[in-house]
Amino acid sequence: MRIGYFDCSSGVAGDMILGALVDAGVLLADLEKSLLALPVRGWRLSAEPVHRGDLRATLVRVQAEASPPPRSLAAIVELISKASLPAAVQRQAECIFRRLGEAEAKVHGLPIEKVHFHEVGALDAIVDVVGACIGFSLLGIEKFAASQLNLGGGRAETAHGTLPIPAPATLELLREAPVYSSGEVGELVTPTGAAILSTLCSHFGALPPMKLWRVGHGAGSREIMGQPNVLRLLLGEATTLSIEPPVRVIEATVDDMSPQIYAYFAEQAMSAGALDVFSVPAQMKKNRPGQLIQVVARPEDASRLCELVFAQTTTIGVRIYEAQRQTLEREWVSVETRWGPVRMKLARRNGQLLNAAPEYEDCEKIARERGVPLKEILAEASFVFRSQKKE
Repeated sequence: MRIGYFDCSSGVAGDMILGALVDAGVLLADLEKSLLALPVRGWRLSAEPVHRGDLRATLVRVQAEASPPPRSLAAIVELISKASLPAAVQRQAECIFRRLGEAEAKVHGLPIEKVHFHEVGALDAIVDVVGACIGFSLLGIEKFAASQLNLGGGRAETAHGTLPIPAPATLELLREAPVYSSGEVGELVTPTGAAILSTLCSHFGALPPMKLWRVGHGAGSREIMGQPNVLRLLLGEATTLSIEPPVRVIEATVDDMSPQIYAYFAEQAMSAGALDVFSVPAQMKKNRPGQLIQVVARPEDASRLCELVFAQTTTIGVRIYEAQRQTLEREWVSVETRWGPVRMKLARRNGQLLNAAPEYEDCEKIARERGVPLKEILAEASFVFRSQKKE
């Protein structure tokens, strides 16, 4: 699987993505030829090598002859659907604009069909988005990830008046994404750039494991003091480790809690959506024996589960940090034992079977109903599975 990773230390914009794609090997002529499928004219592309700080990069400019009136989401989607582009490119571009439309609708408190795009509905923005999707297709990128996003700051003049940076729609698009500001005054992440990344990226954070193939440098339109205004696009083939979204680890240490309370808390946390809950013995201050309690959660569940830790345990503080995890591909098959069917949980890596285990709840239920020792049911289910595998 080919991965595209955006290093956004100087933000991201639609023209920076195009520059990185051209720098990574997409021919400008191929990009223009595909974009001519759009039923609009009055634009042209240019590309030139430039330096941003000490880095060489490619600057792509989209020049439009006139500014059309604001377009609705339906009008933009119609433009894309009428273009003779690959279906995957059309779907990708439409999804990006729909996500952008949802963000604008929420920010302005309007139904999505009433939203009209100004800057991002202009011809150059449409070329940016559709051109980016064409470039991704030409390079064969199947999965996307990005670093933390440097947003910039200050204020900017827009069609809606003077607005703070980042733009409200940009912040809405980047909910749950890790963001920061280096203190640079100016817009580093544009709504177009945020829409592309938030639609396509499976996670934001550390560079995923890959065999690096190529790096493209897309130049921003201006120089920034103290840092190269460049978007880096790293292309590579996924290694045997799969890319998974990061998780949050919530942990606390307690020395005054009954094991009975922990057992109830663990059940509650799993029911509330925790990916895992466990505790390990800990030697606390004043040489007291205690417990280290850890809850592994999806980012969107972390706040709720943190509140559960406070409500159900005796801790007065928690630590929360991001972690990467790798899991094997899992599937279920059923085997027939002499006492009834038992599900087997199979774990694979790249199609190779690495583990197979009987589902405990199935075996426990049979043991209770039939009065058979649990260990016999577990053993027979494993034996039947191995026997079928050899056939």
